[in-house]
Amino acid sequence: MTKKIVLALASVLVLSTSYATTDSSSSHQSIVSTKDSVHSSDIELLASIESPGETAILESYNRFDFTDKQVLSFEVFDRAMTGFNNLKEAGEIDKQTALLTVCDFSKSSNTKRLWVLNTQTGEVLFNALVAHGKNTGEEYAQNFSNRESSYQSSLGFYKTDLTYQGSNGYSLKLHGLDKGYNDAAFERAIVMHGANYVSEGFAKQHKRIGRSWGCPAVSAELAKPIIDTIKNGTVLFIYYPDQQYLDQTAWLNA
Repeated sequence: MTKKIVLALASVLVLSTSYATTDSSSSHQSIVSTKDSVHSSDIELLASIESPGETAILESYNRFDFTDKQVLSFEVFDRAMTGFNNLKEAGEIDKQTALLTVCDFSKSSNTKRLWVLNTQTGEVLFNALVAHGKNTGEEYAQNFSNRESSYQSSLGFYKTDLTYQGSNGYSLKLHGLDKGYNDAAFERAIVMHGANYVSEGFAKQHKRIGRSWGCPAVSAELAKPIIDTIKNGTVLFIYYPDQQYLDQTAWLNA
């Protein structure tokens, strides 16, 4: 099965077509049909899939339809789902929790790099712009911190909490679950909130969307619907290919 996946993906890269394989297996087809999601790192990762857990993650990924949306790469999804499952096993979140929010901070802030996923139904509930901290970078995120007053974003897995009305309007409290990387988030008041600077209009004018003080801020229009969807105990994962974090986080190395 693994060999078929790799060959199919190689065909996508060479032929640059939406359907470049005759493999009838439905578990492979959605990866082949979304060529924009195929990267060399995805091919390497897919080539290593052997365990039932990894196969289940691949099958889960294939249920999502990213048509007319920014494609979430399999590499990032795999890590998000691995942590999501490990958090359930550790009792950090309820095992019935289905919602997973992923922010891929390796992407330009001008792209819709936040996804709210229903892992049970395979629905992409939201795909939206999301800001990083003003000291994390300009258009692209580069620097991360867990320190107070750093004005930087923090990597890792978060558990969502209650909502409140604050200085930034309707907001969502977050608890960082990665020791040393984001576990100071609650004390730092790192929350999800809406902001007028998170918009395509702002990006056109300034060549990037605005930046927060470290919060994963979303557009003012989408703040309430996104927050009301993911509040009360779901998972948010802020990803960046920081090798030290990837090697050290308990949730990806359980």
